[in-house]
Amino acid sequence: MEETVIKYIHCGRSIYSFSCPDGGYSERPEGAARQCPICLQILTFGLLDAPVCVPCPLRNGHQVSCAFLIGSAHGPSHLGEWQDSEIHVGLSDSAGLVYNYTLSGVQRDDRGWEQCVCVQLVPPSRPELWELWDTHLQLFALLPEWASERFEEEREFGSCCYGFALTFINRMRSLDNKDCLSRDEFTGRYILPRMKTVSLYISIYQTILQHGFHIANTVDDE
Repeated sequence: MEETVIKYIHCGRSIYSFSCPDGGYSERPEGAARQCPICLQILTFGLLDAPVCVPCPLRNGHQVSCAFLIGSAHGPSHLGEWQDSEIHVGLSDSAGLVYNYTLSGVQRDDRGWEQCVCVQLVPPSRPELWELWDTHLQLFALLPEWASERFEEEREFGSCCYGFALTFINRMRSLDNKDCLSRDEFTGRYILPRMKTVSLYISIYQTILQHGFHIANTVDDE
């Protein structure tokens, strides 16, 4: 997802494309039209409906310290909540090394998580926890329950990479005098809201790829 999504309002609708209507963001011919795709009139804007860039909800997990990451081996377009492809989760340390539980055991990746959903769990305002996170994550990854031979056993109980990550997160929450979270609690609080945002962004992005623009039903349909 290398293109920048631009949003503007015209005819009472939110319209998305890969270029500013004045051609200032891209040289893509299908995105540089000066006409509104709804009324086909020349586009003019007031201050409140001028084109703005839509920030991509996916981030480089190697640049987000102490975070829970969600990625897909098939690429970021497969992170939509409607996709059937298997997603993968991991945990970054303070330097951006990503620990993730796989069929080969715990992997430590310094690349491959450049476009993923990121949930930073230790804010920059608490640097004293970063070293603690790193130390415990290194030791946690060496525990026998995360050996490669136990991967299929963990998958049978629906655990695998998610179980690895959530178990560690709850261990850190306990050290920080916080209550542990069930899988449903963590998913509902931290994952679902972000996945809905990502799914909407991907849907808009793919529609622009196919048609050159996306038109929301109303200005609030975002």
